[in-house]
Amino acid sequence: MSSWTSWLVGRRDNTHAARDAIVGLRSQLLMLEKKEEHLNKKIADETKKAKANVTTNKRAAQAALRQKKAYENELDRIAGTRMTLETQVNAIESANMNLETMTAMRRGADALRNIHGSLNIDRVDSTMDSIREQMDLTNEISDAISNPVGMGHDGLDEEELGRELEELEQEELNERLVGAERAPVHSLPSTGVAQQQAAGPSRRPAQQVEEDDDDAELKALQAELAM
Repeated sequence: MSSWTSWLVGRRDNTHAARDAIVGLRSQLLMLEKKEEHLNKKIADETKKAKANVTTNKRAAQAALRQKKAYENELDRIAGTRMTLETQVNAIESANMNLETMTAMRRGADALRNIHGSLNIDRVDSTMDSIREQMDLTNEISDAISNPVGMGHDGLDEEELGRELEELEQEELNERLVGAERAPVHSLPSTGVAQQQAAGPSRRPAQQVEEDDDDAELKALQAELAM
C-alpha cells in the first residue's frame, strides 16, 4: 500500500472518529442541559419550602436551604463539565477543518505534480522555438502570396523611365507655350471706367442700407417722443 493510499485510509478513519466523537460530545451536552433544568426546578422548590417554614419550622427551613445548596453545588459542577465538553467539541471541529483543508491542499499539490510531470523547461523551450519557426514560415508564405505575379516589375529600367518622364514633361511645356502665343489680346477698359464699374455696384447698396437704418432710427425716436 502506497503512502498516499495509507494516508487516505487514515484520513477516512480520522474523519469517522472525529464525527463520532463530536456526536457523542453533543449528546452528553444535551443530557447535561436537561440535568441543569431539573436541578434549577429542584432549587426553586427548596427555596419555596424554606420560605414557607422560615417562621413556623426553622429546622425544616434549614434543611430545605441545605438541600438547595447541594443542588447549587451540583449545578456548578455541571456548568464546569459543560464548558469542558464545549471546548473539546470546538477543538475537534477545528482539527477536523484543518484536516479537510490539508486534504484539499494535498489534492491540489498532486494535481500540479501530475500536470508538470510531462513538462520541463527544455520541452517548453523546444515547443516555443517550434512555434516561432512556424510563425516565421507563415509570414514568409503570406509575403510571397501578396506579391503580384507576372506584372513585369522586375525588368523595368529606372533610367529609361526617367528619360521618358523628362520627354513627357518637355512636351507638356511646349504645348503650354504654343497655347499662350495663340491666345488673343483684348483691350482693357480705361482706368476710370473700370473703377466706376467696379466701385459703383458695391457702393450704392451700402449707402442705401445706411439711409434705411437712419430712417428707422428716426421713426423709432419720433415714436418715443409721441409717447
